[in-house]
Amino acid sequence: MAGSNGLFLPQQQQPEPQKQKPLQTHYPSPDRLVAIGDLHGDLDKSKQAFRLAGLIDASDRWCGGSTTVVQIGDVLDRGGEELKILYFLEKLKREAVKCGGQLITLHGNHEIMNVEGDFRYVTPKGLEEFDVWAYWYGVGNDMKSLCHGLEKPKDPFHGIPLSFRGVPEKFYHSIRSRIAALRPDGPIARRFLANNVTVLVVGDSVFVHGGLLDKHVDYGLEKINEEVRDWINGLMGRRAPAYCKGRNAVVWLRKFSDELAKNCDCSLLEHVLATIPGAKRMIMGHTIQEIGINGACDNRAIRIDVGMSKGCINGLPEVLEINRNSGLRVLTSNPLYQNQTKSYADGGRKDSLGLLMPEHGPKQVETGHAIRYLSQFVVGFSIGFNSVWQLTLLTLAVVPLIAIACGAYTIIMSTLSEKGEAAYAEAGKVAEEVICQQIKRLKAIFLYMKSKFVEKLE
Repeated sequence: MAGSNGLFLPQQQQPEPQKQKPLQTHYPSPDRLVAIGDLHGDLDKSKQAFRLAGLIDASDRWCGGSTTVVQIGDVLDRGGEELKILYFLEKLKREAVKCGGQLITLHGNHEIMNVEGDFRYVTPKGLEEFDVWAYWYGVGNDMKSLCHGLEKPKDPFHGIPLSFRGVPEKFYHSIRSRIAALRPDGPIARRFLANNVTVLVVGDSVFVHGGLLDKHVDYGLEKINEEVRDWINGLMGRRAPAYCKGRNAVVWLRKFSDELAKNCDCSLLEHVLATIPGAKRMIMGHTIQEIGINGACDNRAIRIDVGMSKGCINGLPEVLEINRNSGLRVLTSNPLYQNQTKSYADGGRKDSLGLLMPEHGPKQVETGHAIRYLSQFVVGFSIGFNSVWQLTLLTLAVVPLIAIACGAYTIIMSTLSEKGEAAYAEAGKVAEEVICQQIKRLKAIFLYMKSKFVEKLE
């Protein structure tokens, strides 16, 4: 072969493309298995959940030993730290393997949506984060293009429109960046999403973001995992496989996660589990459980999405722990339960179920949430009162003396010191959080009472 400089060089053999190793769908029961729900772009809450389960130390390094961890999907959307979480999870995967553990991540419906270019739930900060990524990715490509002999870097923006109908111009570049990163064969999609599984079986537990129907099992769990990976790697066109779209899709199904007991199709769930050898339960995310992690259908359905992200309901982190003997328990950040042993039994054994994982009832942890926030308010007010007497205004603002409070507000705010302003602002934040959280708790209790009322009517 003649080179451009006139030298004759031997013909170089092109290496054959390596076939990807099949994704593992079935795993044996580990000594300790931890399941973590939807994270939705909230890095701080994500770390809280991992720390709650004793999986990371104060420096965010893996300390979970040989624990197997399953994250149920929905890392993307609703928050502005999506890429940070993806890098965080990738780092933990590597550290876990070195310690004999493993972290397995699943696809949620929001991963599928983003790869398809559906950005309905993206936040402005989420767009900004991908803008920053695009800048540095471009810098990297520019550096590569300066290295003679390397293949010219692929333009990640190739084929992406310059503008979008109905979208403000200021978001054009951000949306183009997100499409470039996450579309099939996009750099972020290939690196962080392609090797996620869509369905997972660990011991006697089946993990899926939305839920499984018998038609999905008949189609083949391994086949689903492989095809979704091929699609994300750009080998199957732009559109997601049919079983990932629609209300009966594996990442969208809600038949087994509705908070109303009568809406959970227990006979169907039992039939589906019977088609998967050794399966005792299905563990799902996707549908926020305002009452926290709970079980349904004689605990064959475990729902673990607690809406912990600030972009959802800002719920207190909770994680599910399963030991080799099939003993289950919920680890919660609620201080009410910090010193209590909370076990969770399978099937007919329901000794501890009322305390920890009730079937469709607001568990005691709801009362704990209320106590926590009210105590925060009272303690915060007391501390503030000792140093800044003007915080008595807060009391006036939450009782019927609003007119007096408004008058006092004008006078006092003009005389507050810097310290007083800071304390007042902090107390206001606490009061706002109290009100919001109590509304959510009341809603959860209302849903429970409604389900019981409907059951009696039937």
